[in-house]
Amino acid sequence: MRKRWKTKLRSLWRVAGPGFITGASDDDPSGIATYTQAGAAFGYQALWTAWITFPLMVSIQEMCARIGLVQQKGLTAVIKAHYPRWLLSLLVGLSFPAIALNIGANLAAMGAVGNLLFPAIHPNLVSLLLLLILLYCLIRFPYRRIAAVLKWLCLVLLVYLLVPFYTRPDILSVLKHTLVPTITLDAPFLAILVAILGTTISPYLFFWQANMEQEEACRRHLVVDRNIITHMRRDIRIGMFYSNLIMFFIMLTAGSVLHMNGLTSIATVEDAAKALHPLAGRQAALLFSVGIIGTGMLAIPVLAGSVSYMVAETFSWREGLNRKFHRAKGFYYTMILSVLIGFTINFLGIPPVKALLITAIIYGLLAPVLIGIILHICNNPAVMGNYVNGKKANFWGGLCLVLMTAAAAGFLWLL
Repeated sequence: MRKRWKTKLRSLWRVAGPGFITGASDDDPSGIATYTQAGAAFGYQALWTAWITFPLMVSIQEMCARIGLVQQKGLTAVIKAHYPRWLLSLLVGLSFPAIALNIGANLAAMGAVGNLLFPAIHPNLVSLLLLLILLYCLIRFPYRRIAAVLKWLCLVLLVYLLVPFYTRPDILSVLKHTLVPTITLDAPFLAILVAILGTTISPYLFFWQANMEQEEACRRHLVVDRNIITHMRRDIRIGMFYSNLIMFFIMLTAGSVLHMNGLTSIATVEDAAKALHPLAGRQAALLFSVGIIGTGMLAIPVLAGSVSYMVAETFSWREGLNRKFHRAKGFYYTMILSVLIGFTINFLGIPPVKALLITAIIYGLLAPVLIGIILHICNNPAVMGNYVNGKKANFWGGLCLVLMTAAAAGFLWLL
């Protein structure tokens, strides 16, 4: 029996491809900060978002992956080929600064936890060191080798699954708030709702997913058929399930540990680290720091890669993380520039946790525009041929668009 389970797990691990990396990178420092703040401020009230965002994430990421497979192009290249130039310029113009801010916020958070572990080292120095390591790896090694490591970094966040067993939360209350959506129509809750939606259904992941599927198809010389689409969908469901599982347990942990003990506002990384105290005691800061640095190292290549694909496809440059530096200089220079711009955020004096939350809210406001375009592309036979959306995809995609638009509009109205 044990041998059979090991075989199944190995098989599942091998199946996990671009979709799993996408899902795992979604739980980046911005996600951790947002989910921790949600649990601290509102207890279990936002737990229901974990299950409702799962089918929404799956539907949108599946559409992006299908676009990449069918068109053998990234999302930006498809928009460039089939939509007005002004729309492409608007999307790139809005996405680039938002993603750069996300990179900077992640680097700032990684520097802050590094300083938490080693107070003698300035946070900016830690951020710079990690930035240089990341850039070296991205330029020096092909993406396939990086991805093999990234898969293992994804597992760091599993520690959040253990904390509730130590805190023993009220099961009936947890079930109630998990199964029954509760929405408070005030600015603080709508802000955290927009942030949760923005950090789970993030615009940069739309571009990343399409490009990764396109690169994988080109590398393996795949001819798109139903079997390829089925394999892609399984991979995405695995990645999104992992992402939402971690999301649920971070909010549950923060609600059980922080909210129940009166800590309802997360101002620093030290505050966020207290959520792991029941599991790790005095080592909570160490465990939290490993999680932030591990997920940051995972997410920043995805963020920087997304920007590079967008810009390279806009200007028809050679692109691809599997290309060597000298064969895609514009692509890699864009990546370097986006990370360096992100790093400058360290000097603006914005607290790392606040910067992470701001990033999530910006994504929540930007995502509906992109989702509307993705739905239009996937319902256009001239672009997708026989692989246009079915009724199920349109239902979940349409629901995602409506929910994110309503949350964003409500938040802006109550500002």
